Amino acid sequence: MIEMVIEQRRRSLGGGLDVGRVLPFAKRRMVGPFVFFDHMGPLDVAAGAPRELDVRPHPHIGLSTVTYLFSGEIMHRDSVGSEQVVRPQEVNWMTAGSGITHSERFEKARAVGDHLHGIQAWVALPTEYEETAPAFSHHAGADLPQWSEAGVHGQLIAGSAYGLTAGARTHSPLFYAHLDLDAGAFAEVPAGRRERAVYIATGEIEVDGQRHGAGHMLVLDAHTSQLRACERSTVMVLGGEPLGERYLYWNFVSSSKERLEQAAQDWRAGRMKLPDADHDEFIPLPEEPPAQPPAMS
Repeated sequence: MIEMVIEQRRRSLGGGLDVGRVLPFAKRRMVGPFVFFDHMGPLDVAAGAPRELDVRPHPHIGLSTVTYLFSGEIMHRDSVGSEQVVRPQEVNWMTAGSGITHSERFEKARAVGDHLHGIQAWVALPTEYEETAPAFSHHAGADLPQWSEAGVHGQLIAGSAYGLTAGARTHSPLFYAHLDLDAGAFAEVPAGRRERAVYIATGEIEVDGQRHGAGHMLVLDAHTSQLRACERSTVMVLGGEPLGERYLYWNFVSSSKERLEQAAQDWRAGRMKLPDADHDEFIPLPEEPPAQPPAMS
């Protein structure tokens, strides 16, 4: 049974870059530890695009971010010294913990043009790990197990599912996978987690006799275990154990409102280190905290 259907809401990140915001949603703030979910693009960018398209340095606390692309290229730089391009079907996994800053630049797009399409997600950290040391890891190849069977072509992005385990270090039990489905193919939704969802990036699928198209997240009950592709489709399946209430303030996530205020003061006062290779500009703290974070992860 489908407990809820969440339709993406279009949001502008500036510079011509729009995203489909899925989580947080007013009636469903999280799915397991997943507290933020943006569908980026698809967007064709011509060579010579302005720098305003980039996501300038900005801060995070209390979460891990995961960048996953279907197409295009993004350059990541952060305050722990990482400088890493992420390409399709690779993963940049960044744990903010006690605090990190980073930028995301579309350098290839500006140079030669690009077709940008992907997912940005935030995974809240358990309370005991909210102040862990910040870290970054890049994953490709064997770190992201793949399989292909009966018209389902899958890749595990993070966590454990389908008898496989991905390489990124996660701090709570979860799964996150990318499935490409041929028309008519059936796919299993991993069981064993209290909260689960399916996001349709392209195409149309059927669950429990109901059809749903691209841009929709289906939050599932504990019993629904299968979906069918009505046409060639790309879906993300995700889930995990609930962590308890989390508060969001701009790009910060915490179980404590006081910690959010401290993070805001630190950013406003310039106490959070910028990336060494990208410190000439940054996104200032909004004067009024928005209801939902404006920046990508």
